[in-house]
Amino acid sequence: MTGKLTLSVNEQVIRQAKRYAKAKGTSVSTLVEGFLGSLGDRAESDQATPPVLRRLRGALRASSDEYSKYLQNKYR
Repeated sequence: MTGKLTLSVNEQVIRQAKRYAKAKGTSVSTLVEGFLGSLGDRAESDQATPPVLRRLRGALRASSDEYSKYLQNKYR
């Protein structure tokens, strides 16, 4: 079953979302549905993650852009 959801979003964000959806061959509605659906998965995985690790998530940053690009290319 589907329902209707009305959102207030910045015009620039709407344009970006439409361009992205078109490039991916999908709709903005499908993108939003996928994102909102993933929140449930994230909440479940957060429950399984110890609190100390949740606090540390995102604390490490790449030391250089070159190394970050290297790793991104390596693991594609």
